[in-house]
Amino acid sequence: MLAHHVLFWLKPETTENEKNDFRNGLLSLEKIETVKTIHVGTPAPIERAVVDTSYTFSLVLLFEDLAGHDVYQVHEIHKAFLDKFRVFFEKVIIYDAQ
Repeated sequence: MLAHHVLFWLKPETTENEKNDFRNGLLSLEKIETVKTIHVGTPAPIERAVVDTSYTFSLVLLFEDLAGHDVYQVHEIHKAFLDKFRVFFEKVIIYDAQ
């Protein structure tokens, strides 16, 4: 199993409509055949010193293995998401764990 966790910080001027479109773009990644599980979220209202709530969206994808992740990285749906939405990114951090 491989977990791909992406945190997105969108530019401050991103509108609510653009954020809704962005969320739908993230959800479209579920159509990639190697994605086993998807979770799209926003920061939970938890206030603790060790919890970072500064990001705008969180994406967690689970793959069966590294090969499934590699298919995802070059898949047309993933490329289309990046082409359309990367203009909204201010910062992105990715954590991959196996």
